[in-house]
Amino acid sequence: MASSANQARKDAIRDNVLRPSRVVPYPFKDGKPVYTSEFFGENVFGQAQIAKALPKPAYAQFLRQMKGGQTLDKGTADAIAHAVRIWAMDKGATHFTHWFQPQTGTTAEKHDAFLTLKSTHGPSGVEEITAIDAFSGSQLLQAEPDASSFPSGGMRTTFEARGYTVWDTTSPMFVQRGPHETCVLYIPSIFISYNGDALDEKTVLLRSTEQVAKAALAVLALLEPVPPEQEYFLVDRSLYVLRPDLKITGRTLVGALPAKHQQMEDHYFGHIPSRVLATMSESELELYKLGVPVKTRHNEVAPQQFELAPIFEETSLAVDHNLLTMDVLSKVAHRNNLKVLFHEKPFKGVNGSGKHCNWSLSTGSGENLLDPTIKPETNYRFLLFLLATLDAVQRHGGLLRAGIASASNEHRLGANEAPPAIISAFLGEHLTEVLNSIEENRPIKNFSMPNIQTIKLGGRALDVMVSSLPEISRDLTDRNRTSAFAFTGNKFEFRAVGSKQSPSFPMTLLNAAVASSLQDIAEALRKAAGDKPYPSDADKLAVIRQYIAATKNVRFEGDNYSDEWRKEAAKRGLLNITNCPDAFDQIVEEKNSAVLCKLGIFSKSELQSRHYILMERYAKDLLLEANTLRTILAQQVLPAAYEYRASLASSCAQQKQLGLAAGPELRTLNYTTPLVEDLLNWIEKLDEAINKVHEEGHEPSKEARASAKYLLPAMEGARDVADELETVLADKYFPLPKMSELLWF
Repeated sequence: MASSANQARKDAIRDNVLRPSRVVPYPFKDGKPVYTSEFFGENVFGQAQIAKALPKPAYAQFLRQMKGGQTLDKGTADAIAHAVRIWAMDKGATHFTHWFQPQTGTTAEKHDAFLTLKSTHGPSGVEEITAIDAFSGSQLLQAEPDASSFPSGGMRTTFEARGYTVWDTTSPMFVQRGPHETCVLYIPSIFISYNGDALDEKTVLLRSTEQVAKAALAVLALLEPVPPEQEYFLVDRSLYVLRPDLKITGRTLVGALPAKHQQMEDHYFGHIPSRVLATMSESELELYKLGVPVKTRHNEVAPQQFELAPIFEETSLAVDHNLLTMDVLSKVAHRNNLKVLFHEKPFKGVNGSGKHCNWSLSTGSGENLLDPTIKPETNYRFLLFLLATLDAVQRHGGLLRAGIASASNEHRLGANEAPPAIISAFLGEHLTEVLNSIEENRPIKNFSMPNIQTIKLGGRALDVMVSSLPEISRDLTDRNRTSAFAFTGNKFEFRAVGSKQSPSFPMTLLNAAVASSLQDIAEALRKAAGDKPYPSDADKLAVIRQYIAATKNVRFEGDNYSDEWRKEAAKRGLLNITNCPDAFDQIVEEKNSAVLCKLGIFSKSELQSRHYILMERYAKDLLLEANTLRTILAQQVLPAAYEYRASLASSCAQQKQLGLAAGPELRTLNYTTPLVEDLLNWIEKLDEAINKVHEEGHEPSKEARASAKYLLPAMEGARDVADELETVLADKYFPLPKMSELLWF
């Protein structure tokens, strides 16, 4: 068995080398390549297309509806539905679907055909059935999927199956090509229960977005762009299918680290492998047509790890586009005989993948409220919004920690350029000095603005400059890759969000926390103003000083990985939540739940259901990993070890018959046997741990805590022995593709 599995592994490696690259022609016209801007968004039916399809009064009504000014009337809905059907069918669409985000960590869709049957009666009175293509306004606005099979946290039962998807008019419709050159019209939607409860990730995101805007209206009107940078791994698909752990759980449950991994630091920003570049280019081509403004691509730190970053967009659209990016990457990688891995830590010992969410606030006209400008110390508007964000992170750090908690992200946080579980904020040397000087009512020291704004090409320690090179502009802050929430010039980067996660839930919680702090700052400004209609600069400065002092504990400029910081964070009262069940509890913790319910982002029952679903999903994920690991160990690793031991024992016997010393073989056999026995013991411990979780009686909270307590250490112990055994076994006996083969192709 082991030898045939090993042959499959060798065949997969050979196919990987010999397989030709997929060729996808780039758009050309009249023998010249078409500029990206010319086909960008060609598969999107957005506001521009709706404006063309509707009379001006109807389009004005539609815009008012988008802004919450009125409901969408039937005539307008029918006109949009007719126009989008014609547009989509001209592109080859045969079906439409309401595309939504249930609480499964991915998207969902149910396809319905435009085809319908029309019954008419001819002159003779005989009924005639005619096939027609139709799409009504009511079909556009809502659909009824079966809600019973999606996670609801107890809000719905099997016999309460009705749910509704509702068109999110703020996110444009689009078509995606399917098999046989046909297309499907995608309608971005929310998903609610029969009673109106949110069953999805997007409904609460839209609620939080609206609350941030309302909270900030005391100062000015705003929106918030969030472009998530997507990191991911690519592995050869023929090797992937030979790894049950990758297929079932998304990560390697066994596998010794190869001699070369990321320690040479030569993969970061290195030459992109040709097969990967082909996959990236084809993905970008499809994403451009779908109106997704992807901008940057590059190698990440770990081998076979890459990143794709978009241009800023508003939150809801940015989330839709991120989920669409993940979907397109998966499909295109498959066509190129690759497999994309979004798991935060698919390979032990090398960098994990994140989804760095760049979060800012801007006015309706696009002016960034988190732009410090040249003199941040006198830019009171910037300082107030900056401090509102810091206050949100400090008061509701536990809530933000809950938003990034998952069984997969738990392996990534705290190592290899991923931020730790302590949620703190980094501002950089300059802004820290600005806040300190304001709090202490003194001039800014140690900063000369010309030196801050530019860098001369000679470095800090050299007087000799390269005269042919120009001066370059300098950001007000350096970068701190160990910080969970870092200010990066004119925005915050929430680095702790996992690559596998939908950004919806983390962004919902962040928006809620900031909205609450903005409300408090607005109230503080009103109190400071007293009887005056508007607060004076002195009033604003008093509030700014108050919040600078109140948010000092959450600001940290050093190494977030250090033991010193953990001790210091504890002194400051910052939470250090090291496991997912404790993090999930923060959602229903009184301080946090009160804010979420007060803002109307969640109802009490919706929060309880979220807590239930997160606990249940965590326990299921770990049980799935534990059972998969047990199967791999018992059915693949141990048989390979037995076969290798039998070969060694046979060799020892043959050497003895020939009167030769069998010392080397015997030494290897004596080293291998205890490892095999140890692995057998760990399999028994794994069985015991699984049974202990099942003994909790399927109560999600208890199962989740038992999984963290028993399954994680049992899996880690079993893996350590299996990985050591892999380094001992002769290569031809090991059945699974190794890390060296998965990470380098």
